Amino acid sequence: MARALLERSFHPERLNAWFKTVAQGQYNRKQLFSTLFELMMQVVTRQQPSVHAAYQGAPEPIPVSLKAVYDTLNGLEPEIASALVDDSGEQATSMITALGGSREPLVSGYRVKILDGNALGGREHRLQESRGQCAAPLPGKALAELEPALGLITHLIAEPDAYTQERALLPQLESAIEAGDLWIADRNFCVASWIWTLHQREAAVLVREHQQIPLHSLEPLRPVGRSEQGVLSEQRVTITAPDGQQRLELRRIRLELSAPTRDGETQLYVLTTLPAAVVDAAQVATLYHKRWRVEEAFLHVTTELRCELETLAYPSAALFGLAMAIVAYNALAVLKAALHQVHGAETIGTELSGYYIVNEMGRVSESLETLVEPEDWAVFQTLTTEAIAAWLLATAQHVQLRKYRKHPRGPKKPTPARTHDPANPHVSVARVLAQRQKAKKMA
Repeated sequence: MARALLERSFHPERLNAWFKTVAQGQYNRKQLFSTLFELMMQVVTRQQPSVHAAYQGAPEPIPVSLKAVYDTLNGLEPEIASALVDDSGEQATSMITALGGSREPLVSGYRVKILDGNALGGREHRLQESRGQCAAPLPGKALAELEPALGLITHLIAEPDAYTQERALLPQLESAIEAGDLWIADRNFCVASWIWTLHQREAAVLVREHQQIPLHSLEPLRPVGRSEQGVLSEQRVTITAPDGQQRLELRRIRLELSAPTRDGETQLYVLTTLPAAVVDAAQVATLYHKRWRVEEAFLHVTTELRCELETLAYPSAALFGLAMAIVAYNALAVLKAALHQVHGAETIGTELSGYYIVNEMGRVSESLETLVEPEDWAVFQTLTTEAIAAWLLATAQHVQLRKYRKHPRGPKKPTPARTHDPANPHVSVARVLAQRQKAKKMA
């Protein structure tokens, strides 16, 4: 199913034509963009451990050298990574809509979008300038927009400078704002100008308060009840427009936590333009808590797929790897939407393991390459959205869910304090087990 989805949306002819519309300084006379896409897809779906291994294991010889492949990856513009995710999000959205797989909105009447940043991890010291340093080379960061009703990452802002402030990238997201949106974000994005931009575009915001945002109080905090997380208070505040003339009224909600956060915080303040008639303070607190869905998405992209390639130190290559992992994540979201419709949302949501799905993809991919001729996949390239949706639903009926079942573990036991004896830095496992058996017999 996943292969058919990728074949329909990202077959070579379409990819190369699309690349010509977005690339500014790239030339693909011999090195086709579709080749880079295929190589990187094998890596991010864990079919191959590296670009080098994917290149060497290609079914047909690639007509350029490995160095040429890496040079092209290192020269890809960050805008290509962003555009690739946007294109993936558009196609996946249309397919999930055709499947009828959209989930209930978190807030009735609003299209919820959760915003978060992701700093790429340190890379190997492959750059000549970094080989004599201990400092980790950071290849960039990204802003991602998750739509929880679809389960898709629909927009990505790829930034090669790892030291760029996340809020400095917000203007690049303005094209993604639509009337009726509700943007949920952490305090890094609590910027008065951004809140005003959303308001002017008839979109709502729910953001954790940053201590540096200037607020003007209209009333003292008043108790409004409690939620599962703690005690709630609320007040009306305003922020000033960038022109210094107008003011926008916000709801400021304080949550006194029943248990402190991992950073030791006992209170959270959130700001929102949502009307009290639509959501009360307890619902606002619950909505903000669901911001962690975007963190879960990044966790899936990192652990089930492979978005962090330590060997790719150049920002363009590293950001392209992240974008490719998100493309695969969106394809899996479409697959899960089809399974939702056939086997039930509760079953798929609680029992289906993305890890085992990706593992299956890697295990059978080589067999499919051997048994199925490339022209046999071409039939999916011309299918309409409705036709591919119908095929996915029919195929989903034959999926054996037992092969992809989660195995949740219980709560972790606290780690006991360990002693260190320099005279005995190791132990024999066989003797430890023998002592255990002896102790059982004596008990």
